[in-house]
Amino acid sequence: MRTEKDFIGEKEIPDNALYGIHSIRAKDNFPDRTLFHLEWYKAIGTTKLACYQTYRSFKLAVEQKYPGKDFPIPFISSEIIEKLEASAQEVADGKYFDHFIVPAIQGGAGTSINLNVNEIITNLALLKMGEKPGNYSVVDPFEHANVFQSTNDVIPTSLKLATIRLFETLEERINKLRFKVEELESKNRNSLRVAYTQMQEAVPSSYGMLFSTYNEALSRDWWRVSKCFERIKVVNLGGSAIGTGISVPRFFIMEVVSTLQKLTKLPITRSENLSDATNNVDSFVEVHAILKSHAVNLEKMVNDIRLLSSGVVGKNDLSIPMKQVGSSIMPGKVNPVIPEFVVSSVHKIYANDMLISNLSGQGCLDLNAYLPTIGHALLESLKLLIAANETLHDNLFSGLVVHTEEAGKKLYRSPAVTTALSPFIGYHKAAGLANLMKAEKLDIFEANKKLKLIDEKKLEELMQAQRLLQTGFSMKDLE
Repeated sequence: MRTEKDFIGEKEIPDNALYGIHSIRAKDNFPDRTLFHLEWYKAIGTTKLACYQTYRSFKLAVEQKYPGKDFPIPFISSEIIEKLEASAQEVADGKYFDHFIVPAIQGGAGTSINLNVNEIITNLALLKMGEKPGNYSVVDPFEHANVFQSTNDVIPTSLKLATIRLFETLEERINKLRFKVEELESKNRNSLRVAYTQMQEAVPSSYGMLFSTYNEALSRDWWRVSKCFERIKVVNLGGSAIGTGISVPRFFIMEVVSTLQKLTKLPITRSENLSDATNNVDSFVEVHAILKSHAVNLEKMVNDIRLLSSGVVGKNDLSIPMKQVGSSIMPGKVNPVIPEFVVSSVHKIYANDMLISNLSGQGCLDLNAYLPTIGHALLESLKLLIAANETLHDNLFSGLVVHTEEAGKKLYRSPAVTTALSPFIGYHKAAGLANLMKAEKLDIFEANKKLKLIDEKKLEELMQAQRLLQTGFSMKDLE
């Protein structure tokens, strides 16, 4: 064990641990064990790498402009900068995540997150220099690993970086699902079905039309998600504690975001008002609202599919893939686990939306202390939606089967189909036909033979898919 000190006291740390006293204190103070997101951890590594690269450029610029001049605080040696860069890259690659011991739910606006990463980077740098972890007289978590940085600019910038990357993945997954739904729409364009309003049989429709509504909703979701990059691309890196850039060279403030942009190849930009970007987190509220909209569309979609394929409707005309055994006691039972997973996920997203909105409003004066929980909820929602889109594509829509013949028969036996005859025989006669169909369990052709309300050939013509699915009618149709 090694002993580390801070101005509060001492702590014993395992010899080989890359974390230090500040991480241990946070772990003890926040005993919840909700795991911090790996994506955010990696983004912090990338952000710190940009800071070290910018520091290197700053040092070079000063040495060229003021050769041989001494300053109150000496520059970090090139060897240490090199080792900090290499260590930050390893964090950016996701390495040593097991040494990140601060839980996701915490106090402190993210200070513990920043210090845990600083300690990992510092101790990795020490190892690369042949030193032991904890020898902070050689490389220091504050003087070196945290140079020209603050928790309040590094952690929110990293969150936006992680969020943008997940938005890119979500955009791809939505599009992939949309293409699959579009295939089903084209394939079932003329697959007739009964449409329902308020869970009652209503009018003729088609599965192609139903799938088209999902396709359009997913198209809107894709478009909205593609615009989210604009909402969160503005960062406050270089702004230090509250956005004033206190204790940070102006050169660093002007250059660090462009360095990060080149490093990530993402369209991030420095805020023109760094205090605003530090103080307000409404951009996270805005983009999460877009995630919620997508979640709503997914819930509507899977609830439809679950209902249409359920045993409640009798002999259904739509089947979903059998993915796993549904009961430990009822042989042969298969449950709609994919829709249920999606419903469970989106309700977690609704809860996250409330949490993000409430905690964003809890920002006080020059900082929001709840950024760690806001960020955790945002990343969780993104990952849940990525998972939902992925499993819907792979495990629901890819194996979904429409029983076209069965669906058509159900329509012709449904009183709902008589709505198509109202322009030809009037509402009351159509209602009489519908009542006979109900009373005697007849299809529309059998019922019309009894009541003789419309010519049989004309009825056959009107019951064709192209006539039932056309948009409205013209007076020529009535000739």
